Amino acid sequence: MDLALLRRCLDLAEQAGQRGDDPFGSLLTDATGHVLAEARNAVWTERDATAHPELMMARWASHHLSDDQRADSSLYTSCEPCAMCAAGCYLAGVGRVVFALSNEQLRSLEPAGSMMLNLSATAVFAHGRRAMTIVGPMTAVTAEARAVVGGSWSTAASVASLPPRDQATPHPQ
Repeated sequence: MDLALLRRCLDLAEQAGQRGDDPFGSLLTDATGHVLAEARNAVWTERDATAHPELMMARWASHHLSDDQRADSSLYTSCEPCAMCAAGCYLAGVGRVVFALSNEQLRSLEPAGSMMLNLSATAVFAHGRRAMTIVGPMTAVTAEARAVVGGSWSTAASVASLPPRDQATPHPQ
């Protein structure tokens, strides 16, 4: 079941890349493996540096699941969550994370100017007060994942280069 769900994440990642976003995808399952929600990276289309699919799933879980349901849930993702997303999953109470490519494998594919922190999800979780189950990298899908991610990862350095999507309302003085 893990491999089928990771392949779905790779499909979501490919869709993200096709629409101009970085090629990352995630989904969240309940304890039985039933898919509850899915997300594609939307950093570029939303002009939001935090629009990573893993963080979207952590937010979704926080809004829709009880503490026990989150503890029994699994996040499946195309690549090991970055430090920001790992912290979000930890704080949301997600119990298990399964990924296709490790951060180390991903770094070998990252474009010049990438803003990726050199900090694994495993390292982030190690500083927490509760145990997290981490499964990955999954070697059975490494070649597929490398093809999806390496084929369309954006070369832009940051969303700072994009024009503002919405103008913020200034705070009255």
